[in-house]
Parts: sequence; structure tokens; C-alpha cells
Amino acid sequence: MRRLKLLCLSLFAVAGLMSVAVAVEQARSPAAPVTASPAPASAKAPPVPLLWKVSDGDNAVYLLGSFHLLKQDDYPVSPDIEQALAASDKVVFEVPPEEMLDPAMAQKFLAAAGYADGRTLSQVLPAALREKFNRILAQRGASIAQFESYEPWFVNLSLLMGVSQQMGFRSDQGLDQYLMQQAAAKGKATGGLESIDLQLKVLDSTPMNEQVMALKEFLDKPSDMPGMLSDLHGAWRDGDLARLDSLTREDMREKTPQTYRIINVERNDAWVPQIQQMLDGASKGDTLVVVGALHLLGDDGVVEKLRAKGYTVQRVCSACAPVSDASVPAK
Repeated sequence: MRRLKLLCLSLFAVAGLMSVAVAVEQARSPAAPVTASPAPASAKAPPVPLLWKVSDGDNAVYLLGSFHLLKQDDYPVSPDIEQALAASDKVVFEVPPEEMLDPAMAQKFLAAAGYADGRTLSQVLPAALREKFNRILAQRGASIAQFESYEPWFVNLSLLMGVSQQMGFRSDQGLDQYLMQQAAAKGKATGGLESIDLQLKVLDSTPMNEQVMALKEFLDKPSDMPGMLSDLHGAWRDGDLARLDSLTREDMREKTPQTYRIINVERNDAWVPQIQQMLDGASKGDTLVVVGALHLLGDDGVVEKLRAKGYTVQRVCSACAPVSDASVPAK
């Protein structure tokens, strides 16, 4: 199920990919606001945040790792997040909120999911996989004809969205969505590290053979998906860096290095100078940066790249043991 975990990273840990799905859903049916109403007595404790403070002496950037499909009982958020939001003059996401909410996003998303060379899904899938997918769809009163125009990554995303919704996860309750609403309500300035067009290009540029493998692994063991989603969500909720890294980044780097480079490393490298400018530029004031959790993990994550440049980096986690102020160590 390693390629299936890659798909989950593409959905959960890469904010842009889920942002696309969120925008499509909102274009079809506007979502109700995420609320952080007082939790009932039986509610869980708030998730342990993946939050770091990066500082250079006169201001700071807070880095927060988001999970893009959450449940109502994942709220309220940790006081650490609320304090970082209150301390920040600006909240920066991977994509500016105004782009994510643009109704034209839905059509851009669907266009990116199509084949530029006129092929169809049946043509890119091996015969055995094509027949298996058709049989599964037939059991649900559908057929592969409904997916012919779309690349395997889109098919995977569609299947994963369906499973996650059945489990009670909702994209409109993702952490980034909540913070966008909070920033707007509090009159905070917002921004983005990249455009939605770039994120769509990232989605569309993952190698076709890896897309096909991901779909195969999903169709080979579809019953494993709920457990895998629960494991990822649980690791994120517990703020367990080592477990989350093992479930996600390590496997992705080893088994799908091209996709790992495109989705994670290249984008991290593009973001670090922008975050440095937030710290070193003439405009002072603290900033909260919210990105997919994958981008903050490991030796090639944003946290360690900034630490290597000499900034003071400390994990902000009142619920953590004192030794947990670093990222996942390099291996």
C-alpha cells in the first residue's frame, strides 16, 4: 500500500492538492463555516499542533503543519495555534485565499485532470487493471466511461474523497480552511507562497507510471483505505513527528522519488527564500505560515532548511515533552 500512502500525501500533506478539491466542492455547494464552538464534555483534547517558531532576533515566523480533511471533534484547536494567530500580523497559506475561492478554479482543476494528448484512462491503464476498475464501478452502478477523460491522479483523488467523506472527514473543516476564516474575521492580512496555477501544474506533472501504480494499489486493497486514513489522521492529531514521517515522507522519498521531488523538495526550496524575506525584510511583524504537514518534516523539510540557515527554531507545543523541539532527525 506504499503508493496508496503516496496518494494520501498528495491529498493530506500537500495543501495545494486538497485546496483544489476544496475549491471544486465549494464551487458546487458552498460549505458552512468552520466553527470552533465550545467542545462538549465528552470531546477529545485538541490535536497536538505541528507548530514551530522561527526567529532572527527582531521578528518571527510561525510554521504550522495542516491536515486538510478533519472532523468536528478536531476542534477547538490548540491554544498554541490561537496564540500564534493572535501574535501574527499576517497569515500566509500555500495559495492565497482569494485564489482558492475563485469560482473559475473548478474548471481549471478539471482541465488539469484531462489528457493534453487526447488519450483516455482506458488507454493508459493495463488491461487487467482496467477490467478490475470497471468491475468495481459496475457494482456501484457506474462504469469506466465516466472517468475516461481523467488522469489516474484525479481518479485516485475522487476515490479517496469518497472514502474520507464516508468516514466523516470534511474538507471544509480542514485546518487551513478554519484559519482562513479566522484570519478574515480578525482582519488579518493574508497571502500565498505560490499560485493555484503552479499547484495544478504540480498535480499534472507527476509521472504517469506512478499515477497508475497508485490506482492499482487502491483497487487491489480498497478495504485498507479507512485504516490508513485513520493512521495518518491519528499521527497528525497526536503531533507524532516520527510516526507521521514514517507513514508518509520516508516511504514517498524511497518509492516514488520523482514525485517526491516535484511535490515536496522543489516547492520547499521555492518557499524558503520567501520565508527568509518575512524574517529579514524591511517590513517587520510576525507571520503565521500554514502549509501541508509533509513540508515541515525531515532533513529536506522547511523547518530544517531554515535551521540550517542559522535561524533560531523552536517547536511550540505546550502539550509536548521538552525534548520535542526539533523536527524529525535526518536519516
